[in-house]
Amino acid sequence: MSEKDEKKFKVTWQGWVSLFILILMFSGIFGNVDGPLKALDLNNLIGSFGVIGGDGVNFMGANGSGARDGFLFGLSIIPTTALSVGLIDVVDHLGGLKAAEKLFTPILRPLLGIPGIAGLAFVSSFTSSDVGAVMTKQLVEDGSMTDDERTIFVAYQYQASAVVLNVISTQAPLLPIVVFPIGAIILFLWVCKVVGANIVRIYINSKKRKEVA
Repeated sequence: MSEKDEKKFKVTWQGWVSLFILILMFSGIFGNVDGPLKALDLNNLIGSFGVIGGDGVNFMGANGSGARDGFLFGLSIIPTTALSVGLIDVVDHLGGLKAAEKLFTPILRPLLGIPGIAGLAFVSSFTSSDVGAVMTKQLVEDGSMTDDERTIFVAYQYQASAVVLNVISTQAPLLPIVVFPIGAIILFLWVCKVVGANIVRIYINSKKRKEVA
């Protein structure tokens, strides 16, 4: 590699720091803490919509259906998407995505067959399927991920999407009757996600070999 290329791909300390902060924000570690550290959680920064009247419902209302309800749902995820994309652009400017590529390539390449630059999307997909989807789309548009790699990664994200958030929140009513601890449930679902993605990976690779032959 030439001196110019080495300088281009060199990761600075700003890149590592920005990557570390963004991983903390996407991981949900500080979601339930008190004090200033709450600002290091993406969901806390996104906040929530206020409620209307005494019914405790937001602008989406309740018992909606059809295209109108879908439109309001799409409208409700705009703050999440806008904030996430903004944070990612800032981190990219500081060299955080290059740091992510260097850090996650030894993990994601053998595990899922995808580039390390998808590391942030990999981390964010544990708590937010929307953010993971937006980041994956951006990586493909930037040419950092091929169509086959996207297919494998989508297969990983689609199964048990936002696994940590959904197990803790949407499945909370079932947790008291579950005999396994939450950590074991999340680990089991994550293993299923990895296995499912690798089944798709094997299929894509076998299809490629047949086309070459």
